[in-house]
Amino acid sequence: MCFRRTALLALSLTAFALATTWGRAVPGPALAALVATFALGLVAFVAHEARTAAPLVQLALLRDRALSAGLLSMGLVSTIMMATLIVGPFYLSGVLRLGPVETGLVMSIGPGVAALTGIPAGRLVDRLGAFRVTITGLAGVTTGSVLMIVLPGAFGVGGYIGGLALITAGYALFQAANTTVVMNGATNERRGVTSALLGLSRNLGLITGATAMGALFALGSRGVEMLGLGQGGEAGLQLTFAAAAGFAGLALGIAVRGRPRG
Repeated sequence: MCFRRTALLALSLTAFALATTWGRAVPGPALAALVATFALGLVAFVAHEARTAAPLVQLALLRDRALSAGLLSMGLVSTIMMATLIVGPFYLSGVLRLGPVETGLVMSIGPGVAALTGIPAGRLVDRLGAFRVTITGLAGVTTGSVLMIVLPGAFGVGGYIGGLALITAGYALFQAANTTVVMNGATNERRGVTSALLGLSRNLGLITGATAMGALFALGSRGVEMLGLGQGGEAGLQLTFAAAAGFAGLALGIAVRGRPRG
């Protein structure tokens, strides 16, 4: 029975990954079949988990407001972070006309800022509290996403770096604080499952960011007349990070609503 449930979960996640990764590269019926496989497999997995006495994922855990908020916000922010990695090279090389070396150097600034911010992030969580740092981090991601809509077009590479640095610094703060909130709320016997759920939400966000946000960039680059966007990579970047700002704002609202009691 455990093997069956594991196979259902693996099948569902594989179908989701393939559907979001392949997208328009496969015929419509095949894409619809992948989406249906993901949906049906997930429903079947949840049904099995609800009936068994020893579930792989205790669905009752998801009723915990702080845990659910942490997982949802982690998925949303991971989507934004992957967008910076996927969209960035196309914009830097295609619009700002940077060469491979220059593009690589600019792209390395984001991980560098996140690593440097991650060093004091834990101390800030201890000093200010996880909730405050979570909100600060999400506010940084939101603001950085908004700035990415306007700064690169106005200031070029410097504007892009400014927006990217703020997003990644906010992400580092958020990740440290959000992980603390989620793991502190888990009992000893549930820490392994809770950690796995955090990893799953992060990976699903990364997959979605690599596909959906890349598709938004391509859509915007072709021009969206109803939004007043002309053709080109500048429009693609604006559409992508307008969506990113919306996701970050949603994650901020979820974090506020899911604040642990007490």
